[in-house]
Amino acid sequence: MQISPAQILIISAGLGLAGVVFAQSNIDELIQQTDIEAGDVALKDLPGWHAPKKIIVRDIGLSQREIQALMPGVEVVGVSSEAEAVANAKGADAIIGWCSERVIAAAEDAIWVQIRGAGAERCVTADRIANGSIVLTNMQKMSSPVIAEHVIALTLSLARRIPQFAKTMPSGEWRRTAEITDGMQSIAGKTMLVVGLGGIGTEVARRAAALDMRVIGTRRSSREGPDFVDYVGLSNELFELAAEADFIVDTLPLTAETAGLLDEEFFSAAKRGAFFVNVGRGRTVVTDDLVAALNSGQIAGAGLDVTEPEPLPADHPLWQMDNVIITPHVGGRGGNRVRHAILLKENLRRFAAGDALLNVVDPKLGY
Repeated sequence: MQISPAQILIISAGLGLAGVVFAQSNIDELIQQTDIEAGDVALKDLPGWHAPKKIIVRDIGLSQREIQALMPGVEVVGVSSEAEAVANAKGADAIIGWCSERVIAAAEDAIWVQIRGAGAERCVTADRIANGSIVLTNMQKMSSPVIAEHVIALTLSLARRIPQFAKTMPSGEWRRTAEITDGMQSIAGKTMLVVGLGGIGTEVARRAAALDMRVIGTRRSSREGPDFVDYVGLSNELFELAAEADFIVDTLPLTAETAGLLDEEFFSAAKRGAFFVNVGRGRTVVTDDLVAALNSGQIAGAGLDVTEPEPLPADHPLWQMDNVIITPHVGGRGGNRVRHAILLKENLRRFAAGDALLNVVDPKLGY
């Protein structure tokens, strides 16, 4: 049965949280849309779990005031910096929005950390997360639609040579010369390779297919994929599939396996004249090798929302390339924060009840 936003779930006073009320807010619909899953372990089965008394909160979809309204029996401490989080960490049962060695070390009683985004590479190395004594959850798949839109915007901009036209605007030039226009192309009928067909990658594929592109992709451990993806290959097929693609989109998380994966060998294997878009992690790419591929024409252009290093130094050659678009890691901005709020509300409810949380990160895999 579909639960309406008006219905509520009340956590019983037997949990020690008398009066705590959580809005259901279409969590069932969100789970159906995104295929997010609960972890394998219920929190109440972990050593040290008890009904929460104190939570440290950074605004990641719900403000301190909103969480306090949901949890009137719990001390909710809002923090805006790592230093504040460390200073208030003593006695905290959960940390919402911060993940660092310093904060985790100071929060000796914490058994749950919820981070703001999907990337967990800075968190999984912490000892208590790595050994499973703290459960780490992320916002994987919550920003996937808007990041996918960002990919399509970069893809179309590269195909229609928008960066080259934009650079004529300050001088007021009406340039229709072959130097620019000969490179313009339609994306319909072209092949897009999505490297990492996860939450973001699937949403990218959905939109690319709707624009009449042929979509192929890679996944780490499965050939399964949605109907709108023409072929799903395993990781060892990456170079072979890159040779087919007119557009290559990197949506990979940063793990020991993906760090530096897209290097000179990869770009050499790619179809000559392909375009490259990265909204995954900057460190999955060897930046100098990408620059060399752009200079040689092996890669025709690049749209980069993430870079290595990040932020990219002002004197880096990528800034000056006519065939490169750089956005400062903002692909997830401007999205609907309602999805984040719904997930966080549900995880707060599950935490209070001692249930398994949604979007649990596997520290061994890094995502």
